[in-house]
Amino acid sequence: MLIKIVNQKDIQQLLKTDPLFAHIYDKYGAPPNWARPQGFISLCKIILEQQVSLASANAHFLKLSNYLPEFTPSEILKLTDVEMRNCQISRQKSKYLRALSTAILNKDIDLFGLPQLNEFEIRKQLTQIKGIGNWTTDIYLMFCLQSKDIFPIGDIAVVNTVKELSEAKTKEEISLLAEKWKPFRSLAAYFFWHYYLKKRNRPSV
Repeated sequence: MLIKIVNQKDIQQLLKTDPLFAHIYDKYGAPPNWARPQGFISLCKIILEQQVSLASANAHFLKLSNYLPEFTPSEILKLTDVEMRNCQISRQKSKYLRALSTAILNKDIDLFGLPQLNEFEIRKQLTQIKGIGNWTTDIYLMFCLQSKDIFPIGDIAVVNTVKELSEAKTKEEISLLAEKWKPFRSLAAYFFWHYYLKKRNRPSV
């Protein structure tokens, strides 16, 4: 059974490490424990979320999901470029979804075997697939595997929130600051997303 990233014991520990989190907690409370199922569908959805708003990505995902008879690697590979475009999937992301589908069908990766591996091995396996970089891997590790000590330095919302609430302004400075939050860096990121969304009156992801 996976241990949740957001739990009261870890929250109390994190609040002691940096007043940043006490500020967010006092203003907006604890973040939700965002989680998604492990597997192909969730990873496809994360790929679609690369560099676009969550609302846009979700709309594209729903269009694709509704079009497919079944959301599986084999069904993805049957789609033509025209069908992908009709589902609002860009040419680039079409390549990424096909690369993932091919890797799964060829047994180059077993998504359900990932929880048995350490973070280094998971990252190595995922990033060997075209279109899956560190950000996509970070999100999969956090949301799907509930890994507790991931800091998604490639996430714009997290980075901008840290810049707003701290003296750290560059990615190097933010990464250094995040060392203080070990071994709860995933929880720290959840706090920053929570702040980012609440401040803008946006729904939870």
